[in-house]
Amino acid sequence: MTIPSTQADVQALLNNMAAEIRLCLGDRQPLLIGIHTGGVWVAEQLAILLGTDFFDASLGTLNIAYYRDDFTRIGMHPQVSPSDLPFAVDDRHLLLVDDVLHSGRTIRAALNEIFDYGRPASVTLAVLVERNGRELPIQADIIGQSINLTKDQQIKLSNDDGLKLELKTMGATK
Repeated sequence: MTIPSTQADVQALLNNMAAEIRLCLGDRQPLLIGIHTGGVWVAEQLAILLGTDFFDASLGTLNIAYYRDDFTRIGMHPQVSPSDLPFAVDDRHLLLVDDVLHSGRTIRAALNEIFDYGRPASVTLAVLVERNGRELPIQADIIGQSINLTKDQQIKLSNDDGLKLELKTMGATK
């Protein structure tokens, strides 16, 4: 299993995702929504690759902190910023973007929040990385790469000097 760890690797995944998004969504002019934080970074790059003519409005961002099913157990981050959807979602096609799809719980929380804003015509899910370990029946429509990891491994997206993926094992970085 090769982890796409360089900026060039991640850029290649993004290029492939953009091409697949064009095929899947065609002329629907979806609204683009990124899930805070990594999903927003991926959505910003996809917006550049697809161009402003593909999307009907500016990028929306979701911070799903209040919708998580574990915040009572792990606590709320003290600097939670609100979501920003600068458009109405009713009867619109949405492209929801996240960095890593693992358990499915983040996507469930994002869908709950989206439906608080209205009832979209459709939601297409695009993720940079899909990994094993699903706990909910959530499936991405557009996937940059699928990987299998052990329970003690995590994959994280960073954005220090461009997007990079890191494989972490028990607190160590590979």
